[in-house]
Amino acid sequence: MFWKRSFDGLDALVAERGSALLATAVLLTGSRAAGEDLLQGALERLMRSWGRVREDRERYLRRTMYHLAVDQWRVRRRRPEVFVHAEPQGQPDATDTVALRQALMQALAQLPPRQRAVLVLRYWEQLSEAEAAEVLGCSVGTVKSTASRGLSRLRELTATWDLQPFPISSGAQR
Repeated sequence: MFWKRSFDGLDALVAERGSALLATAVLLTGSRAAGEDLLQGALERLMRSWGRVREDRERYLRRTMYHLAVDQWRVRRRRPEVFVHAEPQGQPDATDTVALRQALMQALAQLPPRQRAVLVLRYWEQLSEAEAAEVLGCSVGTVKSTASRGLSRLRELTATWDLQPFPISSGAQR
């Protein structure tokens, strides 16, 4: 029976890598709650495939998260959401950093699913182009061109932002 199966190593995987996995899930979904749901769904799928997945279970888990995220984006495309852009103003303080992070996440959420996944893999997960291509099941050339287009689109989305209120480094005043 499913509930009597032994999941040796699952606790250790979640204890050691859970924070990093959740951070990736939050970036893929745009919110902590949705990220937690995404990670939970990926963990459920890993548990269903536990006996078959003997090598690198974290890799299997990450790949499952990316595929589930793409599925969610496809559903959302049929039912688009309205995104509100933060327009930070005023003197720099800790809330400006939070506002910038939120605005960047909203800009990232506006990218097509594949561009978003490639940028998260390459720049958040810091995977090489070959590793990202393997996770996504595409060619290295596809990863390169998709990353280029994704970065270009992010530049377009953020071109009108006035970054002066945001502190570039801690303690630096302008």
